[in-house]
Amino acid sequence: MGFEEERRRLVSKLIREGILKSKEVIDAFLKVPREEFVPRHLKRLAYADMPLPIGHGQTISAPHMVAIMTEALAPRKGNKVLEVGTGSGYQAAILAEIVGDEGHVWTIERIPALAEFARENLRRTSYARRVTVIVGDGSKGYPDAMPYDRIIVTAAAPDVPEPLIEQLAPGGRLVIPVGDSFTQRLLILEKRHDGSIIKRWGTYCVFVPLIGEYGFRERDH
Repeated sequence: MGFEEERRRLVSKLIREGILKSKEVIDAFLKVPREEFVPRHLKRLAYADMPLPIGHGQTISAPHMVAIMTEALAPRKGNKVLEVGTGSGYQAAILAEIVGDEGHVWTIERIPALAEFARENLRRTSYARRVTVIVGDGSKGYPDAMPYDRIIVTAAAPDVPEPLIEQLAPGGRLVIPVGDSFTQRLLILEKRHDGSIIKRWGTYCVFVPLIGEYGFRERDH
């Protein structure tokens, strides 16, 4: 079975399970080749619904978790999106596919070698023109391109970093795993046009910790 058939089977499974729902996210999952965002020796596992190691103690999230977070984020064509935690670049590619040429994705990775891995993957899959990869402390966000219509954090924080709330546009949405180093719950935060904040909780999850000034310290996990 080829990767394209495996991709279709995975998408069908996630639709049956009620995880993939919206046309935009389904279309992106069908189009973005996950096998190009995993280490070469793990390509055969690209469409297994499980996290995979990508080096430096980091992982590419399981497809169902990428789907859950993307559906919760609800990105739209033309959106400006900030992602914290680039990893292999797969989530950024999914977002880039959805926002199209009218939008753009800025993604921050603290580990330089992973940032370069993501850049290579994005170039190879032609998403590089829609994605800017930045090396830095993602807990501080990226004020140079603010405000963002959507912000997604793919690492766990003890609370929502204040700079990310500040960088979210009025009417925008932020999705982040919040908790300790062992278990977290997705938090969906919306900023109203009057500046007030609405929060609601999603599914329980387990992510690597967000290391940075407004996340966990290296010694905390």
